[in-house]
Amino acid sequence: MIINSDKLYRLPVRFHIYFWLTYFLFNTFRWGSYFNDYLYSLKTNLLGFPIHMALCYLNILVLMPYLVYHKKYFLYVIAILSAIFVMVIIKFNLTYLLITHDVWPEGPQTIDKLTLNYTIDMMMGELYVITFVTAIKITLNFLKEQRRVTDLEKSQLETELLFLKSQISPHFFFNTLNNIYSLSVEKSNKTPKVVLKLSELMRYMLYETKGKKQSLENEILCIQNYLDLERIRNGERLEVNMSISGDIHDKEISPVLLLTFIENAFKHGVNKNSGNVTIDIDFDVKGDYLHFTLSNPTPEITVHKDNFNKSSGIGLENVKKRLELGYNKNDYKLSFKNKKNIFVVKLVIKVT
Repeated sequence: MIINSDKLYRLPVRFHIYFWLTYFLFNTFRWGSYFNDYLYSLKTNLLGFPIHMALCYLNILVLMPYLVYHKKYFLYVIAILSAIFVMVIIKFNLTYLLITHDVWPEGPQTIDKLTLNYTIDMMMGELYVITFVTAIKITLNFLKEQRRVTDLEKSQLETELLFLKSQISPHFFFNTLNNIYSLSVEKSNKTPKVVLKLSELMRYMLYETKGKKQSLENEILCIQNYLDLERIRNGERLEVNMSISGDIHDKEISPVLLLTFIENAFKHGVNKNSGNVTIDIDFDVKGDYLHFTLSNPTPEITVHKDNFNKSSGIGLENVKKRLELGYNKNDYKLSFKNKKNIFVVKLVIKVT
């Protein structure tokens, strides 16, 4: 496996500059006040910081990607300790040659040659710097990855919502087109009205449902167009009772959410029943909540009745999924009841 460390660890150059410059100034003033010699502190930091930076970037760009992420932990420990040891030797000799023969003024004793105590102390210091910088980098990468995952999940949810919103049965449109064809052959005066209703419904489905929310007024208007088409399709055998109460202005709801219930009611309560059929729909806005109730007869044919819960569950599961994705748990309550050959849907949902 090849790891692209450049992409994995890339941060804006200005971030690196600001970080090292801040760290350099802090360290210079800290040791300058300690030794009471700011010039000496400046010289030693000008020499030491390139070593710090070399070790840190060696660790996060090379050793970790190629050893730690390949689970070669023993080799990593050997490599990082060896790199630190080599840098300590370089630091000692450069300090001795370029700055002062007293290379360890803060130590317990004056030395002019490399000792074990000096080596261990310097290695621990370099290890601290490496750990500090690596921890910052890992934290930033973690936050960046979390943001990426969050954005990806959001994108997936939006895609899934768009898919679920498009699940109104195409059979309805095909049946309506067949009815339009029959009416046109008969040269019926109903033809222009049916075409207009279907056009308005399709325009709404294509262009008005892209957002997360739609006005409740537009949603109800869409449902009315749908019902008008169904009345034309089914003729006098269909009776639809729809009531609206409360203030529906300035209220919003997920697009075509309620239409899914309506479509499901006609698919199973009207198309699978012969004779007269009654559909009852009630919209009641109370404060910030819409109380929606829909009742339709269950299929009268035995084979359809036996499969009713299973087949109708597809559309209803669609709605449940959309509610879970688009609303907080406390913002809605959905329930179903099947009693005396009447299937009732009740939805209480926040519409502000």
